[in-house]
Amino acid sequence: MSQTQVETSSSRVLGRIPQYTQAPETTYELDWADLATLDLSRFNEPGGKEDLAKQLHNAIEQIGFFYVINFGLSQEEVDRQFAIGKEFFKLDTEEKLKYRADLENGGYNGYKPLGLREIAPGQFDNPEIYNIPKFITQYERPHPILIKDNWTEIEKFGRYMHEEVVSKLLVLFAIILELPEDYFLTKHRYSEKSDCHLRYMKYHARTPEVNAKLNSVWVKGHTDFGSMTLLFRQPVAALQVRTPQETWKYVKPYPASITVNIADSLSFLTNVYLKSSIHRVVAPPPDQAHLDRLGVLYFVRPEDDLELRTVKSPLLERLGLQKDAEGAGLTAGEWVKARVAKNVNKTGQSAKEGAETEIIKGVKAKYYD
Repeated sequence: MSQTQVETSSSRVLGRIPQYTQAPETTYELDWADLATLDLSRFNEPGGKEDLAKQLHNAIEQIGFFYVINFGLSQEEVDRQFAIGKEFFKLDTEEKLKYRADLENGGYNGYKPLGLREIAPGQFDNPEIYNIPKFITQYERPHPILIKDNWTEIEKFGRYMHEEVVSKLLVLFAIILELPEDYFLTKHRYSEKSDCHLRYMKYHARTPEVNAKLNSVWVKGHTDFGSMTLLFRQPVAALQVRTPQETWKYVKPYPASITVNIADSLSFLTNVYLKSSIHRVVAPPPDQAHLDRLGVLYFVRPEDDLELRTVKSPLLERLGLQKDAEGAGLTAGEWVKARVAKNVNKTGQSAKEGAETEIIKGVKAKYYD
């Protein structure tokens, strides 16, 4: 097929996908978390990186969630990804299952079907997921026609997220830890194997009766597996973060933002100085309870063969943290695959509040109601 034919085919598909409109925000006054907002347009200004690092440093000492704005993508470009995700989930289940991820063996790329895990007696999880890995030859795999016909646009979006947004945040973390600015960049090279991925995600609405059986908790409190998770603005209020005071607060859908949370790998690499953020998903407020919750996310994972040992940091040395934490000796790839496999094999989400679940080689994870 010629380039012209590819472009014509893509244009036809683009024309068929309806424009995506974000749901209205809730009118309920919820207990919102007070999160810092980083303006990435300041990154390349004189002293901009250093100022942003100070702001981020202050924020992460309180809670491992923050917003970024002015990250270089228009709302139209972001909404196109929501539109593609919405159309994907409309495909027949039989079609989607052709691209099922090898979840039982720790593989996360591809389709995760609805209702795979029992999260309470007789009640099953409600998200569908489609993960698209890095756009490199090591991760070539089949995709539905809908995805392939919009591949150029999806790839441009995914690469931009890694190269222009994630890379800046990794530099800020290096500055905080008083490391060379490229320190974490060399552990997250796009050309190397790692489980970074772009995700389309859909939480299906539940009835009030089902929510009552679940105490309105759809996904128990947990940490993410990699370095960071980036969530594009999601107006259906359901994401909550656990505070240092062990209370739950809602994450507000800040306009034109990405919500970022720190995850396990950065916590391992800094002997828990950078804390992996505990968060959960609950039933939305009454005026949004009828809505499905569609998400577009980017998950950042270190290179698979990176050993999760504490980095040699002047800051960590001064704080007495220059020693290996739990997880030392594991590789990033081992940790991610083990956590994925444990999740799909029904370990964790049915655990009691604060219960520890062994993941691999004696290293454990906690889940919270």
